[in-house]
Amino acid sequence: MLRFHGDREVAPGLVDLAVNVRQEAPPAWLMGPVTASLAHLGAYPDPAEATAAIAARHGRPPEEVLLTSGAAQAFVLVAQALRPERAVVVHPQFTEPEAALVTAGHAVERVVLRESDGFRLRGGQIPETADLVVIGNPTNPTSVLHEATDLARLTRPGRVTVVDEAFADTVPGEPESLAGARDLPGLLVIRSLTKTWGLAGLRIGYVLGPAPLLDRLHEHAPLWSVSTPALAAAIACASERAVHTEREIAVRLVADRAHLVAALERAGVPVAGRPASSFVLIRVDDGERVRAALRERGFAVRRGETFPGLGQDWLRIAVRDTATSDAFVAVLSEVLGR
Repeated sequence: MLRFHGDREVAPGLVDLAVNVRQEAPPAWLMGPVTASLAHLGAYPDPAEATAAIAARHGRPPEEVLLTSGAAQAFVLVAQALRPERAVVVHPQFTEPEAALVTAGHAVERVVLRESDGFRLRGGQIPETADLVVIGNPTNPTSVLHEATDLARLTRPGRVTVVDEAFADTVPGEPESLAGARDLPGLLVIRSLTKTWGLAGLRIGYVLGPAPLLDRLHEHAPLWSVSTPALAAAIACASERAVHTEREIAVRLVADRAHLVAALERAGVPVAGRPASSFVLIRVDDGERVRAALRERGFAVRRGETFPGLGQDWLRIAVRDTATSDAFVAVLSEVLGR
């Protein structure tokens, strides 16, 4: 079930609380360049300008940026380019990194974080001999934000540490991001532009890291894998205007998430850990029945059992506007008989 994702929960007529993509339409200053780029589809895409824009956004030289067709492609490139002897994936987390490693023929060792620890990483959980470590921050589906200092301690010569920051821009100011860290050996940071900007269908992401390591990934990337419209989006999303806007969006998200968490707690449904991103994780009795009943009443939520370390009683809920959250919690309370 590693290849199961939230979009498979969604169906016409359902309120989508299963997919962690912001539902508001992208702003005109973003869609304008994307639309204009359609006039240039006769030429092969040139990633140079977009690469330079992303590099400037994170204070890096362009050779430390590799654009990808969404963050998911980045995990495939990691799996194809590297030959780890002991690959470790920290769960619960987005399952594509492990799926890509397994497909590429690698054995994968799981480190499963515990609910009793708030799904936070503790010292000593990662084997010293691991030469590839993959962890999310903030982590999907737990919404936990690990401290950058804790993740930095995972890096060392002879090890590649992959930090999935697909949801980093959902945290105001990105205080725990390692996107600008250039002095940590073997660190790869994977980012996505599809979540906050509602561009999941455009497929645009990127990898930040040491140039020699990115060169190895690039050798396994298809030619022209990032389309011209996606490159236009990358340039727009790297602008000062975009950075300012995404931080405003993140601040509003904090309020919307707090509203959802408070409503769930009033309904007697505690939220796992300390959520920091655009989704929360809950556990309910007889989760499979609850999820089915929610669908019957018009709400799609993300099942939890496809994430290693969770089970059928876990549900991931996307943060939406307060009216939608209130409507959802009212229906959930009804389903739970409260």
